Amino acid sequence: MTGETLEDHQGPVPLLRPADGLPPVVADGAALARTAEAVAAGTGPVAVDAERASGFRYSQRAYLVQLRRAGAGTALVDPIPLGSDLSALAPALSGPEWVLHAANQDLACLAETGLRPSALFDTELAGRLAGLPRVGLGPLVEQLLGLSLEKGHGAADWSRRPLPEDWLVYAALDVEVLVELRDVLAGLLTEQGKLEWALQEFEAVRTAPPPLPRAEPWRRLSGVHKLRKPKLLAAARTLWEARDRLAAERDIAPGRILPDAAIVAAAAAQPESPQALAAMPTFRGRAQRRLTSYWFAALAQAAALDPAEYPRASPPSDGPPPVSRWADRDPDAAARLAAARAAVAAVGEQWNVPVENLLLPDLLRRLCWSPPADGDVRAAMRAGGAREWQVDLLGADLEKALATRATP
Repeated sequence: MTGETLEDHQGPVPLLRPADGLPPVVADGAALARTAEAVAAGTGPVAVDAERASGFRYSQRAYLVQLRRAGAGTALVDPIPLGSDLSALAPALSGPEWVLHAANQDLACLAETGLRPSALFDTELAGRLAGLPRVGLGPLVEQLLGLSLEKGHGAADWSRRPLPEDWLVYAALDVEVLVELRDVLAGLLTEQGKLEWALQEFEAVRTAPPPLPRAEPWRRLSGVHKLRKPKLLAAARTLWEARDRLAAERDIAPGRILPDAAIVAAAAAQPESPQALAAMPTFRGRAQRRLTSYWFAALAQAAALDPAEYPRASPPSDGPPPVSRWADRDPDAAARLAAARAAVAAVGEQWNVPVENLLLPDLLRRLCWSPPADGDVRAAMRAGGAREWQVDLLGADLEKALATRATP
């Protein structure tokens, strides 16, 4: 025990209350203007967070926005009574760096309120690049700052009003030490020679366009793989579309309108009457009984389709086939992929970075299945969205890997 103190054996210090006390919720235009003035008068980066109600609501809007800046303190802003328009804050927030955790989860809902960063630091992504084993906000704060955060409300129904005080405490604490965490992570990345990598990644997240709508979102139904026949898939698709319309209309999470399991079961059973549908275990609840005719109408619509209108048994894809088929379909491609994966894994181990952060797995597969015809691997990497640090780090190794041929 030589050289150790009692503190060496104590656990993390719990953060139970905001350091400056719990601020009042900003819920009107005058309070929002005062908040904007305070943030503008502050210094340094701004810690930003947002709470949604993903498991409860159809929309992905922000139901609470948390801000903290040195000299300004913490602000808890309720967008709902403000018409989800927080653009009054935009001038104060357009200059300083934003510090978020898992920024790609919050930027879209913040943009809906009129708030967009001009510079970004993502603490989760920084933790990944730094090679830390656990990159959730709580584990990072515990490991790097010796503090423990309040837990338990991240998946709550933030559309509830009024918001309970313990939820507001949780929300305030989420931005309490975010800037301090950012500074420690920036120092760690600098020591490891990775800060420039991180800055490129943050900029890619900040400037990423909205994701394109999925071609066939209904195929994400849990258990839909059990439906082999196109006719059954058509029934699942039509039920999914009916549920999605109703969920959007009521702003309720689709799974709370009708579980995926009920859609798959009804599509598989093909009930011939509303009564037969209502007799199914997943449709016996009072809420479902009121909607029996609605769900059966969707099934009837699917049953009336011409077989030419059925969905294909397999989803459309513009990418390579499943890797399990490569060895038979293109042995050289399989050899290229094995060599490329080994090269990326070696670099990941050398730099202590997860392989998925070195290069998107989908891009790696595409490069190996269809190498660039002109042999310019680095240009193909850039065209696929790789950042310059990834091109510099992996370009030479991938050039060698893509020259691999299968052993006769």
